[in-house]
Amino acid sequence: MLKFIREGLICLIAGVAGVAGAAGSAQAASTYTADDFARVPKFDAHVHANSDDRVFLDVAVKDGFEIMSINVDYPDFPKLETQADIAHKLAAADPAHFHFATTFSMIGFGGADWTANTVAHLDSELARGALAVKVWKNIGMVEKNAQGQLIMLDDPGFDGVMKHLEERGIPLIAHQAEPKNCWLPLDAMTTENDRSYFRDHPEYYMYLHPEQPSYESLMDARDRFVARHPQLHFVGAHMASLEWSVDRLARFLDAYPNASIDLAARMTQVQYQSKTQYAKVRRFFVHYQDRILYGTDLTAEPPDATERAQNPPTKGAFSTEADTFWRSDWVYLATSGRQNIEAIKAGVKGLALPKKVIDKVYYANARRVFGLTSSPPYPR
Repeated sequence: MLKFIREGLICLIAGVAGVAGAAGSAQAASTYTADDFARVPKFDAHVHANSDDRVFLDVAVKDGFEIMSINVDYPDFPKLETQADIAHKLAAADPAHFHFATTFSMIGFGGADWTANTVAHLDSELARGALAVKVWKNIGMVEKNAQGQLIMLDDPGFDGVMKHLEERGIPLIAHQAEPKNCWLPLDAMTTENDRSYFRDHPEYYMYLHPEQPSYESLMDARDRFVARHPQLHFVGAHMASLEWSVDRLARFLDAYPNASIDLAARMTQVQYQSKTQYAKVRRFFVHYQDRILYGTDLTAEPPDATERAQNPPTKGAFSTEADTFWRSDWVYLATSGRQNIEAIKAGVKGLALPKKVIDKVYYANARRVFGLTSSPPYPR
């Protein structure tokens, strides 16, 4: 009798193990592995290729990426004309992998000719292949009108240009404000990359500049703008500057069905949240899988190599840096692998998002948002 019970128990254990093994195999089949990285088509929807050599393109092609290089009115980048020339050259060299977004100057804003001149400029760049238009945080934080007041994104002076983009179906990529950490004391910031950046760049550190608009006022102006242009496809760069809370970001996406977000330079904020709220963060990605675009803010060949964008780190050759950065994000989003994230000084478990979610976040969403309806340039 004892032998029978013992053998039955063994059979039962074996059966449970078989079920668990089958469940593990099913989960493995529904998610990608780290080894799948290079073979799965991907799209980095937020980079800056500030040099016309092929370094960025070559590593992108090797790693299975299309890239969207975003021209931006940023004083530390090359002049807007130079950025446009670089984008035209690289798009002509490899239109299957290189795409670009154009931008416009604020010079003359409020004048009688600004809207017409800006529309003509944008149409010229769209004719050269631009797929989107970028507005930067200088709107709201730097540019002033004739009365000396900061120009906010919901200023009626933008209405003519935005109406034109709506009519043409051109997305607007908008970077408003900074990470919320920018308004906090250094010791209250949640990530080391923000802490070190704002410590080293006090001119951009809003905690030291109470005369500047509050974080909340910038977000309110942005939200009024999005509500005012319901036909405009709005891409909130850098997680729409709501990187600190997936709950707050969910409310934004629910309120504005014309909006999506990219993840550029904010992954450590996501990882900071998933460290303690893993299930919530994973549910966010699954629920909003059609509204999220993968992006990094990788920046090639800035005027000063020590002043690359806040993400990623700036050590070593760019091609190695880009490959390492892309692979780390893949491990976090696509697998359950654990890795140490120095910016939050913690080990972080990967979200292991389902393949269908990864395929959207990493590829299909960007191609849809930016109007790339043709067949992918390489097979799945």
